[in-house]
Amino acid sequence: MEDENSSLEEVIRPGSNKGPEKSSEPVPEPAPDPVPEELLAPRSLLYRRLALPFLALLRVGTSPERLAWSIAAGLLIGINPLLGSTTLLCFAVAMLFRLNLAASQLANHVIYPLQLLLLIPFLHLGSRLFHAPPLPLSAHGLLEEAKRNPFELMRRLWLWEWHALILWATLTAVLIAPLALGLTPLLRRLSQRLQQRGRTTQLAP
Repeated sequence: MEDENSSLEEVIRPGSNKGPEKSSEPVPEPAPDPVPEELLAPRSLLYRRLALPFLALLRVGTSPERLAWSIAAGLLIGINPLLGSTTLLCFAVAMLFRLNLAASQLANHVIYPLQLLLLIPFLHLGSRLFHAPPLPLSAHGLLEEAKRNPFELMRRLWLWEWHALILWATLTAVLIAPLALGLTPLLRRLSQRLQQRGRTTQLAP
């Protein structure tokens, strides 16, 4: 009996049931999840550089309609044949028509390579439509014209540029509305997806 009582006292005695000693060493934090490979792929670079800025504008509350007209204006201004004028022209048009300046400038810079590719076609078509002297397409031809009569060459260059600008302005007036109206449904769907994703994130525990 004495042995049994002593064993019971050991069980009931405070502090006798000691749990496992806690280690004083800090518990290492779990490693962060690896970045998905698709985000590191080269094909996603175009998405991050082009699509994400426009999505960010939708997230901050820019309406799809205003964003569509801003992008359309920036794209069409960005291909005008007067090199070096697109940034200032985008700024003026955005201020005049209350467009989104960031969207129009972004679209303008995106389309810049196409401006260089369309420069000669605009000049050539403008000279043909207005029955102007043909544009010498070779560097040798331009040098020969410059040596022969530089003032006449300067006058022709301004004439070719003016005709190209008239052609570009006509195409812009025709294309801007269809382009903006075509972009609006796409941007509206993207805006709805962003809103649904935001509501889902807020409801998540």
